[in-house]
Amino acid sequence: MVLNLGNSRLAAGVFAAGKLEYTTIIPHGNRSDWPCRLAHAWARIAHRPGPAVAAASVNPPLEQPLADAIRQAIGQEIQWVGRDLDLPIRVLTDPPGQTGIDRVLNVAAAYEQMGKACVVVDAGTAITIDVCNDAGEFLGGAIAPGVKLALDALHEKTARLPQVAFDVPAAPFGRNTRDAILHGVYHGIRGMVKELVENYATELGNWPEIIATGGDAAMLFEGWELIHAVAPDLTLYGIALAYAEHHIRHRT
Repeated sequence: MVLNLGNSRLAAGVFAAGKLEYTTIIPHGNRSDWPCRLAHAWARIAHRPGPAVAAASVNPPLEQPLADAIRQAIGQEIQWVGRDLDLPIRVLTDPPGQTGIDRVLNVAAAYEQMGKACVVVDAGTAITIDVCNDAGEFLGGAIAPGVKLALDALHEKTARLPQVAFDVPAAPFGRNTRDAILHGVYHGIRGMVKELVENYATELGNWPEIIATGGDAAMLFEGWELIHAVAPDLTLYGIALAYAEHHIRHRT
């Protein structure tokens, strides 16, 4: 079982024989559901030989509560990527240890599938646009506010702009304030992605494939010709890759 402890939610996935068989997402507002939901997921592999739990986190304050919930629900200890488990990709940022583990795992999972330079756009609470080269080395990227952060900021930091729920703009331009906000956020994010990937391509010497993931990825990027694929469970695959490669490397 793999766990991705994010800023706003916990994603859990169950892998068996390399195949992702089950996923569930629990918003942090429903943390009381952790033991029950995680026990339900664990039951799918509890009967198999040598089941284990691996996790990655960008939310340190919730790591101990999650470890306690896992211990309570299934009597297991978490193997944390970056501490107990080696990273599955070389990281060339400065310093490597301060790069978000989710960013690294996303790129590692994408590279494992593509086998060449690629970009991962993760559209969650924040939006990250990260790149690796043809050797599979994590080079770095960019971090920007996510959709909800942008919409909330426009409402909270201005006197008259309304709170707007995210939606894909339908017209070429916004004819009212709501639609103008949606156009600004939607096309602003897509334009940022295009500009950054063009910069990455110039540095790499070729155009990298772009993989999108995260909770808002489908609404932002589905059907866009720049995007090779939308992979909502990419981070879970990255955690599973880290677990497998670590134990293969160390023969454990």
